[in-house]
Amino acid sequence: MNPFRKAALALVTLSVALLAACNTAPSRGNPNEIQATGSGIAGYKLGTGDELKVTVFGEPDLSGSFLVDGQGTITMSLIGQVEVVNLSVTEASRLLETKLKDGWLREPKVTTELVKGRPYYILGEVNKPGEYPFVSGLTVMNAIASAGDFTYRADRVRILIKSADSPNEREVELTPTTSVRPGDTIRVRERFF
Repeated sequence: MNPFRKAALALVTLSVALLAACNTAPSRGNPNEIQATGSGIAGYKLGTGDELKVTVFGEPDLSGSFLVDGQGTITMSLIGQVEVVNLSVTEASRLLETKLKDGWLREPKVTTELVKGRPYYILGEVNKPGEYPFVSGLTVMNAIASAGDFTYRADRVRILIKSADSPNEREVELTPTTSVRPGDTIRVRERFF
């Protein structure tokens, strides 16, 4: 066999072996965490810096936007400070109804929605890493676009996400629907050639 042909065959064999090694499935971490990430804001716990829109039906003077302060509370007319940190948006609504029912309103109906969440952070192989404001419906692809897109060295298949309420990063396969939650830290790693 021709020495050049032998070298080419060896190179092709090596390339196939390297591609097969790189194509192993990523560690998925805790499936419940990934499912929560995929569902976006579901399961999100309120924290300092979140802005809520509270609507008390039939009571426009009690309704409005409220910022969760450094103590994890919001301050409303009639009921004063209410601790909402580590509650879901639904749990916050039920708590506010209970507080308003306690001597203030007969059958209050309260809805609470997250207007603006804590900022998220994006690090690693993006052109402008840093802190960015969270908006509802944010995906990792939108976050990367806000950060000036990937660098030429970026791994565009798998990223690392650390939630604000978890001490551990988890590896996630990057898809167009991979969502970002308030306070998340996204890390784009360098790819291996």
